Amino acid sequence: MTEGPTIRVMTPADVPAVLRLEQELFPHDAWPEQFFHEELAQAEPAAAPTEATRKYWVVEDQAQAIIGYAGMMCVLPLADVQTLAVSPQAQGQGLGSRMLKLIEQESTDRGAEDLLLEVRADNPGAQRLYIRHGFVKIHQRIGYYPDGGDALIMRKRLREPRPSVPLPGRPE
Repeated sequence: MTEGPTIRVMTPADVPAVLRLEQELFPHDAWPEQFFHEELAQAEPAAAPTEATRKYWVVEDQAQAIIGYAGMMCVLPLADVQTLAVSPQAQGQGLGSRMLKLIEQESTDRGAEDLLLEVRADNPGAQRLYIRHGFVKIHQRIGYYPDGGDALIMRKRLREPRPSVPLPGRPE
């Protein structure tokens, strides 16, 4: 029996392969290499568990080639899908859904109330993935991407927000 793709935590050694895939998938707005390193510096094990605000994963095929990656940030009460990508040859296998579920679970485990993301307005495939997973459009940012493309801001409620507590001596 052959095993399918596996998902594991991203390490700095993965950055060159992730960067190649990033540049292939997002030629007009690919993250620079340094950005991946800066993000990983805010994730375990580089950051202490109590201070880590990021988590990143890679998807490997049977030959251990990276065919996808995803990352999230959590600064309570919000979590954010920083990136999610699957190579063209691996699309349609449910890998985007698997990674999105990992991000959602990690966000929930950390206590986030909402999970947010930006998606290109001209990327209906990604939008369909997010809608299938319960995300709704809440805003549009005009000219958000370096090439002038618009971004849709989408949100998924993970839990009801905690009621705000009025500050002493302040009217409600």
